[in-house]
Parts: sequence; structure tokens; C-alpha cells
Amino acid sequence: MSEKSGKPQKKSWFKGLKAEFRKIIWPDKDALVKQTTAVVAVSVFLGAIITVIDSLLKYGIDWLVR
Repeated sequence: MSEKSGKPQKKSWFKGLKAEFRKIIWPDKDALVKQTTAVVAVSVFLGAIITVIDSLLKYGIDWLVR
């Protein structure tokens, strides 16, 4: 990398990026639907748990402050 311009380094970086993208194994449609459904279900479930805990804490603190 004795050249003063950054072009050889950029080409090398893009070559590496392209090589890494070739290694990716993309999921098929069925796997993608299953994984997406699982992520959405877990997110909704955790959101509901956090909401319940938040409400309980809010009412508990309001009761203590009175």
C-alpha cells in the first residue's frame, strides 16, 4: 500500500465485502416466515410483561406516596 491514493485499498475492501456477501446463506421463505412470527410473538409477549410490571410499580408507588 505504498500508493498515495486510497484506490487500491478501496478496491480491496470492496472485494472483501463481495466475498463475505457470497458466504451468506439466505433463509428460504418458510424459515423466514417462522422466524419472523417467532420474533413478533416474543416481542408482543415481552411488551405485555413490561406493561404489567410497569403498571404494578406505578400503582405501588402511588399507594406508597399517599
